[in-house]
Amino acid sequence: MGTGSTRHRVAVVGGDGIGPEVCAEALKVVTAAGVDLDTTEFDLGAARFHRDGAVLPDETLEELRGYDAILLGAVGPPVGDTSVPPGTLERGLLLRLRFELDLYVNLRPFTGVPGSIAEGADFAVVRENTEGTYAGEGGFLRKGTPHEVATQGSVNTRMGVERCARFAFDLAGRRNNRLTLVHKTNVLTFAGDLWHRTVTEVSAEHPEVTWDYNHVDAACIYLVEQPKRYDVVVTDNLFGDILTDLAGAVSGGIGFAASANLNPARTGPSLFEPVHGAAHDIAGQGIANPLAAVHSAALMLEHLGEADAAGRILKALTAQADAMSTSAQQLPTTAVGDAIAERL
Repeated sequence: MGTGSTRHRVAVVGGDGIGPEVCAEALKVVTAAGVDLDTTEFDLGAARFHRDGAVLPDETLEELRGYDAILLGAVGPPVGDTSVPPGTLERGLLLRLRFELDLYVNLRPFTGVPGSIAEGADFAVVRENTEGTYAGEGGFLRKGTPHEVATQGSVNTRMGVERCARFAFDLAGRRNNRLTLVHKTNVLTFAGDLWHRTVTEVSAEHPEVTWDYNHVDAACIYLVEQPKRYDVVVTDNLFGDILTDLAGAVSGGIGFAASANLNPARTGPSLFEPVHGAAHDIAGQGIANPLAAVHSAALMLEHLGEADAAGRILKALTAQADAMSTSAQQLPTTAVGDAIAERL
């Protein structure tokens, strides 16, 4: 049972490859933290698509709306498998969930593990999650001819930018009162102008937060050379996608990177997932790193109001990550979950 009076209903999408393995360890740790979730497993991903061609049936989407949260492992076919057309799962499952459930904030926290480039750094990226170049605006003209034209627009609304900026400033106010807007205002003069003006106006409501601006190319350099300069970064969908992968790499590896796809208005469930892929090459071998999935589950508990359990998991997770980063021994997936559970 949760530490509150409500038992939380969580939809679990293990997905493909190592997804089910890391989800199992995340749920094991949640139980060890004293939170008993009411979970239901959903069969979605490349394996499901191979069986019956389904990606996210309408009836499944409607069922998911009734849950408090969604915990996802990983989806995708093995590298080189062309039986799932490119974009099928990305747009039909992951992006559709973001758009339909209005998961407009993608929150990705990073803590540099010992030995990493970002050792000692502690920052979070707030990525707008439903607009920009991922909104699907664009098309082809004269496709398949020597004169083919492809356009891919970036959709930025005042509402979308503002609600993302407000979330970022609120987060910065709960952390260290420092925020950085990342964009490319010198080239993307329309979208960049909207972002910069909106952040400037929202900042007036948060005088305690100091904020600055970086071009995205400069931010890439700073993440490698001066990652400690950042506390909260707010940026658009595409830049956020790229920056967070780089942040994961400099913080110790993508296997440590967690994410929360949030609907802060709580009009539907939020979705929590590790950033890594399905890694079919190691699936079933019991060697997948479950730390990102465990961290994602901790973010889920925090969103569900289980702050004490989430905090204890994060403390145990940090200790385990530090221990693993300084050890030459590779622990089995289940042993990592057991070790974190024992620390709680």
